[in-house]
Amino acid sequence: MIQAKNLHKYYDQLHVLKGVDLHIQKGEIVSIVGASGAGKTTLLQILGTLDSPNKDSEIELRINNENILSMNDKNLSKFRNLNLGFIFQFHQLLPEFTALENVCIPAFIANKSKKETEEEAIKLLTYLGLSHRINHKPNELSGGEQQRVAVARALINKPAVIFADEPSGNLDTASAENLHQLFFKLRDEFGQTFVIVTHNEELANMADRKLVMVDGQISS
Repeated sequence: MIQAKNLHKYYDQLHVLKGVDLHIQKGEIVSIVGASGAGKTTLLQILGTLDSPNKDSEIELRINNENILSMNDKNLSKFRNLNLGFIFQFHQLLPEFTALENVCIPAFIANKSKKETEEEAIKLLTYLGLSHRINHKPNELSGGEQQRVAVARALINKPAVIFADEPSGNLDTASAENLHQLFFKLRDEFGQTFVIVTHNEELANMADRKLVMVDGQISS
């Protein structure tokens, strides 16, 4: 599902990623842990095509058998929209839109029909226990509800991979536990691959595999 070879990233003179190799299987839930500054978020952003590694003749990044590094910006944006979903610590919902409208945005970007998109969004929100919140705006939702809307938005285009960066870092204990269980339920029902950067030890240890980053490299 994800194959990465010799990923390096420099920010000016700062060497953040130092030759990361990674292979993640379809349907696998992988957690990435490590101290602040170890390179976790940078790695997640590169795997999620939100940032680019420094180019090298030995570098490789493939997702779902697609060569990511050979794509131009237009094709990469289309690939990202249709194949990748993102969940962040701060849900990044647009405050002027309802839960339903926020969930629909990635599908509208992909030029999917309004009727089919709204039907799928309602189905997802209902599945996530938010059928009574469909027409509420983010400021009318609890933190846990906002994050579940963000999960529905990440799922709307049925992506192959979900990337999550500290997804429960802004939630209370009960909401965090519910979100963690939800990831495994989604994987079991929809077969998605999850790559999760987290400081939450419970979530990290629940994963099929835990990768520890130290000083820009995966140590285990």
